[in-house]
Amino acid sequence: MMKKAIHTITAIGILLTIGLAFGTPLHAQTEESSVRVMSYNIYRGGTYRGQALSQTAKVIQEAKADIVGVQETRSPDGVNAEQLAQLLGWNHHVNPENRVLVTRYEIVEEMRDGIKVKLPSGQEAYIFNLHLPSNPYQPYQLLSIKPKWHKHWDTPFIKTETEAIAAAKEARGGEISALLNRIRSLPDKEIPVFVVGDFNEPSHLDWTEKAAKSGRHPIKVEYPGSLAMAKAGFGDAWRTVYPDEMKKPGFTWSPLTKADDPKDHHDRIDFVYFRGEGVKLNGAKIVGENKENADIVVSPYPSDHRAVVATFMIPSAPTLKKTDANKPDAGDGK
Repeated sequence: MMKKAIHTITAIGILLTIGLAFGTPLHAQTEESSVRVMSYNIYRGGTYRGQALSQTAKVIQEAKADIVGVQETRSPDGVNAEQLAQLLGWNHHVNPENRVLVTRYEIVEEMRDGIKVKLPSGQEAYIFNLHLPSNPYQPYQLLSIKPKWHKHWDTPFIKTETEAIAAAKEARGGEISALLNRIRSLPDKEIPVFVVGDFNEPSHLDWTEKAAKSGRHPIKVEYPGSLAMAKAGFGDAWRTVYPDEMKKPGFTWSPLTKADDPKDHHDRIDFVYFRGEGVKLNGAKIVGENKENADIVVSPYPSDHRAVVATFMIPSAPTLKKTDANKPDAGDGK
């Protein structure tokens, strides 16, 4: 029995030695990263409603976000992205259109509308941030609403889905197409990609026949922006978690008006889109002014948009197989 035990221990030791020499298998996964991605229009620099910028930082902190696409960082009193990043103690990126990304992670690459970050697991991810034109805004056109912030409103009112789709494409279609073309040209085809932003356009997943028949929206509209994102392989985080548009509307516009205000129309125009091999969506929440309209409440709430934050599990970067202890095989690489 003693000899058999010795032989068994020796065999195990040999196997362990061989395993160490050859390394771990290709694409072995050792850990995942939990990442919370947020889209937040902070309303003219985050101080326009009379709160200090620290209240805007508090919204991000209460959401426990890791990466945030921030819109409207410029303000009359000069508050800017750098000050917000300093309050958070985070890294930041500002593009020429002042579309800002702030993150607790290392930024390893900066692009026109986005960044590449390195996650704690070693995996990398792309994040892009959009703030698309608000005029013409098709819900107002369809409902004959003249927005109070446009002193010289000259946008025609419309009545049909065809007119709404055409107007949306003209207003925002070019920017969405340009971004999707850039994403298609990225060298890393399988790593996670997130697109966040204030799209200033509702979703075709919300303006459905069911919603129109209920009276929530005036008609059904297959909005082209959200449809383009879906065709490009992106999931809408909120609507993926809550597929019933009637039970969970997820309105982000606007906490400044009542639901029955005839001069406004509540809607979901702020999005977190995602795609990527192995990316798992674990949840989505609205951040806002009260329990009736938000999952995470911050009071006083400093913006005219509610924020949306989504939690993802992202697999670690793949480890590469070795043919021996020192030399990578011919297939080593991405």
